[in-house]
Amino acid sequence: MGDATQEIDNLITKQHEVVHSFGWYEKQMILEARAKGATPMVCSLIPHNTWKNGIVVRNKNDYAGWAAEVARSENAPFLDINEIIARRYDELGQEKVKPLFIVGAGPHTSRAGAEINAACVISALKGLSENPLMKFFSDKAASVAPAD
Repeated sequence: MGDATQEIDNLITKQHEVVHSFGWYEKQMILEARAKGATPMVCSLIPHNTWKNGIVVRNKNDYAGWAAEVARSENAPFLDINEIIARRYDELGQEKVKPLFIVGAGPHTSRAGAEINAACVISALKGLSENPLMKFFSDKAASVAPAD
């Protein structure tokens, strides 16, 4: 989350480079967006199709939690879609969620899974106290309840 760096030999580019922490990159994106007059919003990553004791595993101790921490530190709106989508998957259950993911494609979903995730993003946006995107919502978004 800090300003840590590490020198690596990039196996893909065959170049020596310096990489930064996840949080450093997130902060850079926020700063660059604000410098251009944009309003940055930070989203957590979506949950994977990983289950433990009948519920989807949340990512609070890694990327989803780090995204929340960056949003707080930079005073940017945070959309906890990891939690919102995970709750929806929990409601559906593991067997109904399984076909929402593309086999062998990691966290990538089918069209049906993407539609559920999109509705969860709308829910997260509706849960913000200030939402500059509300005026751009489609008629379909009207039926989506705001996140708690």
